[in-house]
Amino acid sequence: MDFYANEGKNIIIEAGGKKYARHAITTHFVQVGESYLELIRKYVLPVYQPGDILSSSEKVIALCQGRIVTEDECKPGFWAKLLSRFVHQTSAGPGMGLPVKMQFAINVCGLGKVLWAAICAGFGKLVGKRGVFYDMLGAEVSGLDGFYGEEIPEYEHMGVRVPKDPDRVCNEVFEKTGVVMMIVDANDLNVELLGKGQQLQGRSDKELLDLIRDNPAGQDRQLTPFVLIREIAE
Repeated sequence: MDFYANEGKNIIIEAGGKKYARHAITTHFVQVGESYLELIRKYVLPVYQPGDILSSSEKVIALCQGRIVTEDECKPGFWAKLLSRFVHQTSAGPGMGLPVKMQFAINVCGLGKVLWAAICAGFGKLVGKRGVFYDMLGAEVSGLDGFYGEEIPEYEHMGVRVPKDPDRVCNEVFEKTGVVMMIVDANDLNVELLGKGQQLQGRSDKELLDLIRDNPAGQDRQLTPFVLIREIAE
């Protein structure tokens, strides 16, 4: 099997004193409502071996679960337009700097909580602490993707939420396909573990995230939502 790496990424990584090879698995452009089990059977099983770990992007699982939100559901009001002006934009994208995403945060968390988080975030910046806003509002807000079509035009008018019950999904995948899986939310700035199968419970989140700390799946239109991770014997 020839391992494939996206442009600018490495196949081999060292973690925990061991070496691992990562294979970025190319798929078709996954649509809302597809089956993640069928995707894994089609694209992963042909190359999977016992002992491998599959890292799945949270976005592909959420799309399969129908975890989307539309612009009609998040029409920005006064507060969303105002608060979005003060959001620091990173290279990972505009985030809550988009009024439609800020309105989603208000819809999910309530205006009072969003205002309080914004105030605390302002004080946090004064002491050099970033990420306070997202930490206070939680994964539903920090994990919202989409509403931004520069890299993926299909997501310009659609938001993709975090997947539901990611641990359960990983366990279901193992039960029905034999694939050991974790679900991650990754970009070129940060990686976060959202869920992992029972077979990985003995491994810490840090240990697992070290295997993909350079985001081998990429964050543009690579169409590689699955990354196969295999330990290399010395």
